[in-house]
Amino acid sequence: MAVYRVCVTTGAYLGAGTLDNISVTLVGMYGESPKQLLDRVGRDFAPGSVQKYKVRCSAELGELLLLRLHKERYAYFRKDSWYCSHICVTAPNGTLFHFPCYQWIEGFCTVELRPGTARTICQDSLPLLLDHRKRELQARQECYRWKVYAPGFPGIVDVSTFEQMESDKKFTLTRTTTRANQDDSSGNRYLPGFPMKIDIPSLLHMEPNIRYSATKTTSLIFNAVPASLGMKLRGLLDRKGSWKKLDDMRNIFWCHKTFTSEYVTEHWCEDSFFGYQYLNGVNPVMLHCLSSLPSKLPVTNDMVAPLLGPGTCLQTELQRGNLFLADYWILAEAPVHCLNGRQQYVAAPLCLLWLNPQGALMPLAIQLSQTPGPDSPIFLPTDSDWDWLLAKTWVRNSEFLVHENNTHFLCTHLLCEAFAMATLRQLPLCHPVYKLLLPHTRYTLQVNTIARATLLNPEGLVDQVTSIGRQGLLYLMSTGLAHFTYTNFCFPDSLRARGVLAIPNYHYRDDGLKIWAAIESFVSEIVGYYYPSDASVQQDSELQAWVGEIFAWAFLSRESSGFPCQLRTPQELLKFLTAIIFNCSAQHAAVNSGQHDFGAWMPNAPSSMRQPPPQTKGTTTLKSYLETLPEVNITCNNLLLFWLVSQEPKDQRPLGTYPDEHFTEEAPRRSIAAFQSRLAQISQDIRERNKGLALPYAYLDPPLIENSVSI
Repeated sequence: MAVYRVCVTTGAYLGAGTLDNISVTLVGMYGESPKQLLDRVGRDFAPGSVQKYKVRCSAELGELLLLRLHKERYAYFRKDSWYCSHICVTAPNGTLFHFPCYQWIEGFCTVELRPGTARTICQDSLPLLLDHRKRELQARQECYRWKVYAPGFPGIVDVSTFEQMESDKKFTLTRTTTRANQDDSSGNRYLPGFPMKIDIPSLLHMEPNIRYSATKTTSLIFNAVPASLGMKLRGLLDRKGSWKKLDDMRNIFWCHKTFTSEYVTEHWCEDSFFGYQYLNGVNPVMLHCLSSLPSKLPVTNDMVAPLLGPGTCLQTELQRGNLFLADYWILAEAPVHCLNGRQQYVAAPLCLLWLNPQGALMPLAIQLSQTPGPDSPIFLPTDSDWDWLLAKTWVRNSEFLVHENNTHFLCTHLLCEAFAMATLRQLPLCHPVYKLLLPHTRYTLQVNTIARATLLNPEGLVDQVTSIGRQGLLYLMSTGLAHFTYTNFCFPDSLRARGVLAIPNYHYRDDGLKIWAAIESFVSEIVGYYYPSDASVQQDSELQAWVGEIFAWAFLSRESSGFPCQLRTPQELLKFLTAIIFNCSAQHAAVNSGQHDFGAWMPNAPSSMRQPPPQTKGTTTLKSYLETLPEVNITCNNLLLFWLVSQEPKDQRPLGTYPDEHFTEEAPRRSIAAFQSRLAQISQDIRERNKGLALPYAYLDPPLIENSVSI
């Protein structure tokens, strides 16, 4: 008689335990055990519990290949979910086998787990294991199906698949959220006082392993409701019309001020701070170094000579690499929208900036269209204060539109959703790339589904607060993706291509390069361990299917994008994985976390403009400026969104934090520890540097970076 000792760990989450019967079958090289019910005196499988059992076999099974978990009805109890963390099995000879699970198991079913040793398909030869890989991927591909959201968009998850699955299983999954919601007359539910109507079925009917935890859901609601109710009670969410004076905007978020939001309020109209935001604001990716002035921006030396000062000129500054352009060409054909029944307006500015001898980036000239001419004057710092401020505010409105739609939602949220989908559909649990990437896909499908149901849907928040509305959003994102390249995606390559490696005080660049290097070092060790040769990459059919699916669904098979459709070497795999992890974590933090800080003072990030761009100089006054900015209710609805998305809900996992131990071998575990140590040093360096800054830059401090796009 051979006795195997089985240790089962249940997750410590709310509702993670089960009353159902749990049995196991051990499958080894020489046979399999009888199905063994795991039952002890008292309750088994309570949340956070670690339970030990014995499985008896007539003979030893040899190396364990699979562990089958059977979840079956107990008496007449209603079936419930169970979160199994992991199972350890000790063989009679003392060999320990780890079986990572880390998933919710719903209904009555059998789940097959493999030992934690990561293996590519090339390393499996047994028909049993090859068949297991195939069946696992077939089941996932049935569960996670692609959907076309709009022409020119990356593919998204089809949540109707989950609704159908739950309908078939007659699940009721509303127990943790519906009490916090109210119904409107159409049957949709929305948070009390909150302006965004939410299509609740699309939020709740998510496959349990990608759905927000109860902790995160509750935290999200508690972040949203107090702020929205406060505005509602003061009548701000319903008040139409212009702001009476600029100072009135200081009290919108009287209880949600931060050091940075207060700094922005005090310095927003200064040219030096306007330039600073191109380096360390929420959209620090717009600048391109110029070697010559574009013909569409006919700035002359006489225009800017008073600003450049003696001893230099435009041509000299161009040769020195001190002139930069922010070009908002993508807005030139963007459709416009009506808000509160009034036509809104959009500009497509060109903003010329100069790196002065003091190391400050200063705006030199602004043209509010792509076509020069008498009706499109070039605004200068030497113009009247109100003319110049209005021109800068138009640029800030363009910044808002390009940042929110493309830099933020398209290039992090939507692309990371496509990476998550391909990973779930094409890589089995035992695959090393699956184990590496899974923590960086956590909650991404859920948060994007929420966004589509609240922001991007017809009459959603985009339609309620932006000058381009949903149709403009669709145009911007599809146009942006059509021009997005692999160079843009890979952080060091993007910096080099934009010519911004030498600008001083570019903290986003400096911190980002350190984090990229740390990720690259970590991934290099993982790739080197599992892919020792070019052939090991080329012959991994699952890996090639994964990258091919990303190319097809994220980048629409556009060869000019430069994204790989296949991988041929470990070096190519290393670069691609490093870029994916960086964009799912650090890049999203850089362009998301500061939205409230830089947008709470509305004139710094207006979501719409109510008057057309000025065609002449000398006409702007305080009154006309206020009449151009968004109305009161538009402002408050938008700032409420800024507040919500800048507050990462609870249940966070900072970059490099991997509590679910998918890798069980010693080598990758050492690599994880080294990665964490390197991130800790980067954090220490950032915090030391920030002590000497008037405005600290902390968005890329590793403990403040979430592993994945989850808000």
